[in-house]
Amino acid sequence: MTTTTQVPASLDHPVRPDAARLRHGAQIFAMLGEPTRLELLWLMTEGPQTVTALVEAVNASRTSVSQHLAKLRHAGVVDVVREGRTAHYSLRGGHVERLVREGMNHADHVVSGEQPHL
Repeated sequence: MTTTTQVPASLDHPVRPDAARLRHGAQIFAMLGEPTRLELLWLMTEGPQTVTALVEAVNASRTSVSQHLAKLRHAGVVDVVREGRTAHYSLRGGHVERLVREGMNHADHVVSGEQPHL
């Protein structure tokens, strides 16, 4: 017996993903799988961030934060806009923001013991 679940149109992907899409999806989830990178992405849900602000917020070295940002940029998860000597990092689109927020919402439910909901 097959059951179907109603999903919002914004989350619907009616075609089974091909190998290229599955590889890219796995790459995105791998980027979310490291706590410092996930925290950097979470901070960017509030808007563009400078490297200095991110370094201070995550209490990590500038080198470490820069390496994480380079990986995120290479994976197509964040964008960077340079203004003179200052770089502003932001999430690449609403899909990434929703993914980060939903991942953290799920983590919050697991940690707090709150029941899952639709």
